[in-house]
Amino acid sequence: MSETFTTRVTVRGYELDTQGHLNQAVYLQYAEHARWECLRAAGVGQDALLATGVGPVALETTIRYLRELRGGDEVDVSCAFAYEEGRKTFRIVQHITKADGTPAAEITAVGGLLDLTERRLIADPRGHLRTLATVPELIS
Repeated sequence: MSETFTTRVTVRGYELDTQGHLNQAVYLQYAEHARWECLRAAGVGQDALLATGVGPVALETTIRYLRELRGGDEVDVSCAFAYEEGRKTFRIVQHITKADGTPAAEITAVGGLLDLTERRLIADPRGHLRTLATVPELIS
């Protein structure tokens, strides 16, 4: 598994549901934000990735809600990539943790890199990302 990357997010009022806690769909947005921030920190910008003719795709996502989040809460969203040799897909393991250390959610996702012309997953997503990265340990 790659080195764990973390970014901080503050829960905004417009992200809350009628019960006053973070809307369930926003957890996915936080996870997506952390994944792109992780790639950016590794030196893999969105434009550079797309320029190679591939784009990331989400194939499966599971969220386990542990504690509610309220407006103004500061949370750390982690991101770690895990690859299996010979697989076209990879897992991304993420945790959303309140600033005081309380776990709020666990997110696991299966993703891949889609060849934008062939519309098929490429064979070696780890290798492809490593060729673009300036800090490959964050994503491999």
